Amino acid sequence: MIETLGAAEPGRDLPLDSHLHTDLSPDSDVPIDVYAALAAERGIAELAITDHVDFDARDPAYDYATFADRERSVREAAERWAPRGVAIRFGAELTFNRSWEADLRAHLGRHRYDFTIGSVHDWPDSPYVRSRVRTWAANRPLAEVLAPYLAEITAAAGSGLFDTIGHLDVVRRYLHGIVSAPAVFGAVELFEPALRALVDSGTALEVNTSGYRREGGEPYPGPPLVTRYAELGGRSVTAGSDAHRKDQFAWGLEAGYRVLAEAGFEALTFRRGGDRVAIELPTRVRTPGAVGGVA
Repeated sequence: MIETLGAAEPGRDLPLDSHLHTDLSPDSDVPIDVYAALAAERGIAELAITDHVDFDARDPAYDYATFADRERSVREAAERWAPRGVAIRFGAELTFNRSWEADLRAHLGRHRYDFTIGSVHDWPDSPYVRSRVRTWAANRPLAEVLAPYLAEITAAAGSGLFDTIGHLDVVRRYLHGIVSAPAVFGAVELFEPALRALVDSGTALEVNTSGYRREGGEPYPGPPLVTRYAELGGRSVTAGSDAHRKDQFAWGLEAGYRVLAEAGFEALTFRRGGDRVAIELPTRVRTPGAVGGVA
């Protein structure tokens, strides 16, 4: 996938980037201190380091870094950077699939994180793997093309395992050039079971601004899904850049905050010390009549 950094701008003077990958993820080479230095320079007050955790041995983050190594890296960085006004939290992006849900639950039962993101990726047996997705999706109706992904993301949203669900419609990325974003946004009803599961479980919806780096130029999920989540009673949201490289840090983050504000939200939901807290969106991005906070 070719990336472009022209669709948005780096965030500045913002309270939180809740989705960052370091060199303890197999697809990143960024030391944690690089992000922290950028945060100090740009006025990003709080970071969640959310390196990948996979549960299928065929996936790249399976046993890539130990829990102890990841936690030590983040906690030590947090001590180094607190005096410079950058708060760093220990999180994880855990890949969800019903086939390994028991292992994931056991992992979370043994290990404590400050903040957890549950994400569905193109798992090894999925039809969305690049080598077969185009042939598989050809001539199928949209509902059928989305069904395998939607079954997993709905289960993740309803599991109650996570603080937030990451990039809820990232299936658009796997289907780029096959199914258009307008087609997906015109079928919001297909995502309603997942959105309702978020509302019912109290799990937050993430606006993931990595989509601004890709050809579609829209965050994950796109604005129509964020709006529908609010209409269904969703109150908990967060936002993260999903950076894997230095030049992706906080990219598009203010634009993502604006998507949330335009859908009626006035605060992010985050977790500190085991407690859910509301972090107000900056005044410059908020709109009258906004809602949201800690649900």
